[in-house]
Amino acid sequence: MASNDERLAFLAKEGEITRTDIALVSPDMPLRANLSALDNIALIPQYRDNLAYEIAADSAWLLLAAAGHESIANKRDPDLSHAERCVVKLLRAVIGEPPIILIERPAMLLPDCNYPPFLFDLLDKLAEHLNQCWIVDYQWNQPLYPAQQTASANPSP
Repeated sequence: MASNDERLAFLAKEGEITRTDIALVSPDMPLRANLSALDNIALIPQYRDNLAYEIAADSAWLLLAAAGHESIANKRDPDLSHAERCVVKLLRAVIGEPPIILIERPAMLLPDCNYPPFLFDLLDKLAEHLNQCWIVDYQWNQPLYPAQQTASANPSP
């Protein structure tokens, strides 16, 4: 599917899922290059919930700590590694507390690491902050996922 809107519309047809129920973590959704990692994460509750920066930044800091990535708080997008950029994108989704987080094409998000163990470790660290998390990957990548986690990973056909 060519656009994020098409992907979200497809998912909405799959049940009682609405577009607002899904937060997308995708290589197609860039970070704000002029903002730090902390500010990229804090931007979501500032925009959606009209929270003061201090409150939003405190929440973002707590998520960075839970993920074990406090050291990237002041880095801007051009200075982030692929893994760090993925963490920021995921935390930007998590901070909005959506019912579903959809991680799309993780190999494109994490081209330089063995991404299933990286993602599962990160999701385990953030488990108390997540409702549901779906990983949509190509069918041929299914052997990369442990059998006990394949059902939760929901790879696409």
